[in-house]
Amino acid sequence: MTNALPMRVAIAGEALIDFISEADGRFNPCLGGAVYNLARALSRQGLGTLYLNPFSSDKLGQALMQQMVNDGVVLSQPVPVQAVTSLAVVNLNEDGHPNYAFYRDGVADRQVTASQMATDCSSHAHSIEFVCTGALALDARDQHVYLPWLVQQKQAGQCVVVDANLRPSVMPDLPAYQRCVHAFLDVADIIKVSDEDLLALNVPGETPLAQARHVMQTTQAKLIALTMGANGAWLLTRHGEYFAHETARLNIIDTVGAGDSFLAGLLAALASLNTAGHSLNHVLAKLTPEQAQMALGHAIASASLCVQERGCIPPTWIQAQQWAEQHRSVQATVAA
Repeated sequence: MTNALPMRVAIAGEALIDFISEADGRFNPCLGGAVYNLARALSRQGLGTLYLNPFSSDKLGQALMQQMVNDGVVLSQPVPVQAVTSLAVVNLNEDGHPNYAFYRDGVADRQVTASQMATDCSSHAHSIEFVCTGALALDARDQHVYLPWLVQQKQAGQCVVVDANLRPSVMPDLPAYQRCVHAFLDVADIIKVSDEDLLALNVPGETPLAQARHVMQTTQAKLIALTMGANGAWLLTRHGEYFAHETARLNIIDTVGAGDSFLAGLLAALASLNTAGHSLNHVLAKLTPEQAQMALGHAIASASLCVQERGCIPPTWIQAQQWAEQHRSVQATVAA
């Protein structure tokens, strides 16, 4: 499958069906998975996006594949596999916050190898600016697939993005899972992490910001995005710290996909600064306070638009840009 846009990002991880609980007890099936949502969101923000995992030949897998293609994502494995589609049961609390249960044994998106992903990325090495993974790909049971791929990409000079997006309640061996996530964070150039993720990882620090600073000090990360829901978000770089939160009153439907839309908005904004077509690491090395605040504001706008929709409907670049201009987020800068 072809796309007029050059491939600027390669992304790997889960694609699944979310069965979201309704007030009447029924479950509404929605296309989902954090990495799947992120791939769609990146493409809708105008970045040529290559998705590296296969889809199932079953009806659910074909629905996932079709939506991905509709959103402009290019599939490195367009031929469906016989394995079934991953499923998630999502219960929303009174604040619209999701809790998950996953069914992922022998599923389609796990039918992938590190060598295959590396080969697919090498076909677009001239244009790819960063590679992404996170969420269920950080499961210790799949470490042998995703971690070697990321290490290889980093050695090749790519900017590595890891979205922690933890699911500790569904992991059978929590200590192994925590160790595995830390191993991924050690490879990353850009990390997105929530306040809840930092607690689940037992990161030292009295506050989420202090915990994020600890991660910055103990990894090679060039940028950390810390999200705190309604309490705003921080960007931490080697040169400064930047805060923003939404000021507009939002009609929140649910928060499914909000973090994915935030990260897509952030990465798209950073990529917009990358006029030379190099690895995104070149942008991070020269990021100014004004550019960091712009990127954070665009990320906040992207998440704000997402939470006002049912399920994950990521905004386009123009939609997020217009929201950011019309609803200026409160921002602050702290020198490092």
